Amino acid sequence: MSADAALIAAERVSQVYAGRDGTPNWALRDVSLRIGRGEFVCLIGPSGCGKTTLLHLIAGFVRPTSGTVSFAGAPITGPGPERVVVFQDYALFAWMTARQNVEFGLRTRGVPRAERRRQALRALERVGLPHAADRYPHELSGGMRQRVAVARALVVEPEVLLMDEPFAAVDAMTRQTLQEDLLRLWQETGVSVVFVTHNVDEAAFLAQRVVVMGAHPGTLRTDLAIDAPHPRERGSARFAELYAEIAGALAGHHGRRAA
Repeated sequence: MSADAALIAAERVSQVYAGRDGTPNWALRDVSLRIGRGEFVCLIGPSGCGKTTLLHLIAGFVRPTSGTVSFAGAPITGPGPERVVVFQDYALFAWMTARQNVEFGLRTRGVPRAERRRQALRALERVGLPHAADRYPHELSGGMRQRVAVARALVVEPEVLLMDEPFAAVDAMTRQTLQEDLLRLWQETGVSVVFVTHNVDEAAFLAQRVVVMGAHPGTLRTDLAIDAPHPRERGSARFAELYAEIAGALAGHHGRRAA
């Protein structure tokens, strides 16, 4: 994919932090990645490989030590409404109802109250939670809270959804349901998704591309195109092949680092 065709482009990005003893700690080193409009890309790799750092660079939370990160050809200099993040811990406001949480981004944009309410209720309906509009986060299960977080992200109609291990804190059955919901919403909206995970099964189920990263320093090791239509049956031979391909890429890189 050319830089011109990419919605998101990271070009030779490095991120360095000072260690406790003053030595440099390379969170990312010379990483280049392009993501097209409407793509679903999973970033996977061991802890400390820079997955979340790369996500935060795309979000605009931090600036790279060197290299550039751009959106639609323009350098990313900070957060923007076209790039919305869904975190693992939901990040909902405890004193607001589900509907008020979903309305928050619309309120900051000056959307009138009646229109905010209409859009928020529609967003909650899309994630299967119209009945929970007036409940507070502490009254909701983990899976329901994450659905509210997804509704809050999608209601502002972003072009990119940045997801940092969003389903890691819920049980396995809820996780699978949330994955299915996310695929449906991705297909309905056409939003680009960058999804951080350490779970091979999750990457094999969701992604069009799986970007395998390695640690110490954080680098991009392999970019796997997943040639399989959605929905994917976890019990199928093709899914087993996908799983083995991703797991093999991870294991192979671990072996090379150890050699």
